[in-house]
Amino acid sequence: MHSFLLMLAGLGIGLERPDVEFQVFQFPADQIPRIDGDAGDWSIVPDSYAIGTDQLRETVMDIGDRHDPDDLDVTVKVGWVKGLNQLYFLYEANDDYWDFARSDLHNDIFEIVIDGDISGGPLIRQMHPNEQLRDKLSTHFLFHGVHAQNYHIFTPAEGKDWAMVWGAQPWVKDLPYANAAYRYDFKPGEGGHLMLEFFVTPFDYAPPDPARAVQTKLEENKRIGLSWAILDYDDENSKTYDGFWNLSHKTTMYGDATDLVAFRLMPVEAKLRKPMEANWSFQVVSQSDRIVAFRDESFGDMTAWNWDFGDGKTSSEQHPTHQYQEGGEYIVTLKVEGPAGKDRRTKIWDVTLP
Repeated sequence: MHSFLLMLAGLGIGLERPDVEFQVFQFPADQIPRIDGDAGDWSIVPDSYAIGTDQLRETVMDIGDRHDPDDLDVTVKVGWVKGLNQLYFLYEANDDYWDFARSDLHNDIFEIVIDGDISGGPLIRQMHPNEQLRDKLSTHFLFHGVHAQNYHIFTPAEGKDWAMVWGAQPWVKDLPYANAAYRYDFKPGEGGHLMLEFFVTPFDYAPPDPARAVQTKLEENKRIGLSWAILDYDDENSKTYDGFWNLSHKTTMYGDATDLVAFRLMPVEAKLRKPMEANWSFQVVSQSDRIVAFRDESFGDMTAWNWDFGDGKTSSEQHPTHQYQEGGEYIVTLKVEGPAGKDRRTKIWDVTLP
């Protein structure tokens, strides 16, 4: 089963392959994958999320989408966790020749590009819209990788960092923004199976100074721009790779975020949740008047809501607004019910008013 949903072409405006939209699996908060090179955490991810070699196309060597799985075969799954601005990846590949003996860029590479806010456009200085700025190193620091990030991930990395961030923000590959772990038992020049598990943090703005960076806020049903390419070397003495297999089907995905593909951050799979889960949020509309807007965020088929605002007042509205008469620290409870049963969620002193 393919790991994408066929969508209306209009949904893909500004991105490549507008007729497809890939899915990012949401891990429940109590099952966040541990970056340890063990794929066991990913067993809950349905196969429908897997993106295989059949979705890649060779766009440099002029062989189209013809590929030999005995030479190279890859599968990628992408995940996220609500409340964390991180994207998790499980990359598994079988290669008949793993090339990673050298200490330079000549290495089998999993190259990913992320545009968290789908701002689009060039992201490397060599593609700057102003041609006069492309050869200036100052452009590197002001432009390269600032609004979308490119990671050259070495598969595997031995004796060097796990990735080369192609831009002015190498700090994004380090904790707390990223981490990686491998599992393999082959040597350079041998064939075998590689498992790479990692997470990265997408940024809407990533300058050289991390203190000024703005993380992409990841939310349910949000669409992001993402693509990857497999740079497959088969000879440590060759000057170039033997394959550039990419998900975008457009070579310039490595430097132009407009050439990425749409991915959607999915809700938690229903089978991983209780049939009924009460939850809610609030916003203080007026602190001086003590007016609070409450929003039901429960999961399931609900037919009734019962709010206890902690001051002796209640409401049966789904999304009530309530005015407190006195300041204080309030215990607020929402009870919900429906065909699947009942549930409640209490928050103690979250609502505190002067």
